[in-house]
Amino acid sequence: MNAPMYTFVARDENSTVYAEVSKILVATGQWKRLKRDNPRFNLMLGERNRLPFGRLGHEPGLMQLVNYYRGADKLCRKASLVKLIKTSPELPEAGNWLPESYIIYPTNLNTPVAPAKNGISHLKSNPKTDEREVFLASYHSKKESREGTVWIAKSSAGAKGAGILISHDANQLLDFIDNQGQVHVIQKYLERPLLLQPGNRKFDIRSWVLVDHQYNIYLYREGVLRTASEPYDASNFQDMTSHLTNHCIQKEHSQNYGRYEEGNEMFFDEFRQYLLSTHNVVLETSILPQIKQIIRSCLTCIEPAISTKHLSYQSFQLFGFDFMVDESFKVWLIEINGAPACAQKLYPELCQGIVDVAISSVFPLTNDAEPRSSSSSPAPYPSSPSFSTLTSSCSSPKLRGPLHVGPFTRL
Repeated sequence: MNAPMYTFVARDENSTVYAEVSKILVATGQWKRLKRDNPRFNLMLGERNRLPFGRLGHEPGLMQLVNYYRGADKLCRKASLVKLIKTSPELPEAGNWLPESYIIYPTNLNTPVAPAKNGISHLKSNPKTDEREVFLASYHSKKESREGTVWIAKSSAGAKGAGILISHDANQLLDFIDNQGQVHVIQKYLERPLLLQPGNRKFDIRSWVLVDHQYNIYLYREGVLRTASEPYDASNFQDMTSHLTNHCIQKEHSQNYGRYEEGNEMFFDEFRQYLLSTHNVVLETSILPQIKQIIRSCLTCIEPAISTKHLSYQSFQLFGFDFMVDESFKVWLIEINGAPACAQKLYPELCQGIVDVAISSVFPLTNDAEPRSSSSSPAPYPSSPSFSTLTSSCSSPKLRGPLHVGPFTRL
C-alpha cells in the first residue's frame, strides 16, 4: 500500500527555522514542495504578517495547516500583551509575574487618555487607551515611597533593542515616546536582577513553546540565557550593553562580546550547574515551574480567541517566551515573540520536534513508505485518530497530545 504524499508551500524566505523544517519534510520522501502560489497544498509555511488566512480551508477535499495562529499578535506585540494581561479576568495573578506596565501613545495621535482612577475600565472599553496619567500617578507614588524610580520605555512593535529608553525621569520617558511617534509600553525596570558571575552581568532566558493544532502546549526541553558582556551598572543607563541582552546590541557595541560565553549564550545544562554551585538553587524546582506557569497562563487566556480547532483549516505556532530572574529567583515575563529565532546548535533537534509534534500529528508519515511519483495528488484529510475531532461538533472535548514528543514536553 502506498503511503500518502503530502504537499507544502514555503512563503517565508527569511525564516531559518522553517527553512530547516522544509528540508526535513522533503527528506521524509512523503512531502513535496510546491510553488509558493499553488493553492493545492496541505501545509503552508508562511510569513507571519502576510498569511492569506481568508483563503485557507477552501480547497475541496484538502485539510490545510498553517504555521501561525491568526490573532496571536495579541500576545506578541508589547502593548497588546499588556492590555490582554490587564483586562483578562483569567489572569488575576499576572501582577506577580509581569512588571508593572502602561501603554503610552504619542500625543500627536490624539488618542483618548485613561483617567488615573479608572484605567482598567477604560482599557476594556476603548481600543486605543493612553495610560500616561495612570503611569505618572504610579511613578510619583513610587518616588515618594522610594520603591524604585527606574522605568523602561519599549516600542510595542520594536525588536533587536530598537526604540528603548531606560530612565529615572518620567518626563524624559514620555518625551522620548512622543518624539518616536510610535506606541510604547512603559514598564517598571527590574532594578535588582539576578546577575551572572564572573562579570556581574545581566541575562534573560529564552524558552521555545510549540502550540499544536489541538492547542496542546509543548515546552522545548532546552532554553538559552542571552547574556550581557558588560557589568550591570545601576548608575549608568546610557550604556545599553550593560542593560540589554539582545544579541545585536551586545555583538555590535560591546568589545567583550563572547568573552564569557560563546556567542553570549549559556544553555540550560551550564545554567543548571551554575545555579546549584553558586546559589544552591535547583533549576527544576525553582525557576522552571514559574516559567511553565506563566506560559500556560498566557496561552490558555488567549485560546478562545485564536483556536482553530473547529475551523476549516488548522494552525500551529512556535513562540519564544523571554523571561528575567530577579535576585530573589522570582521569574518575570518580559515579552513573547511570535516568530522566534533559535540558537544555531539547536536547529536540527528543535525543527525535527516541530515536524513530529505539529505536522506529523496531522499528516502522519508511514515508515515503510514506497517512493511516490512527483505527480501524486495532495493528500486529503488524514484519517489518523489524532485528527478525528476536526469534523465533530464544537462541544467535542479537546484531544490531549502525548506527554512527551522528542525534546518537547506537554504543559
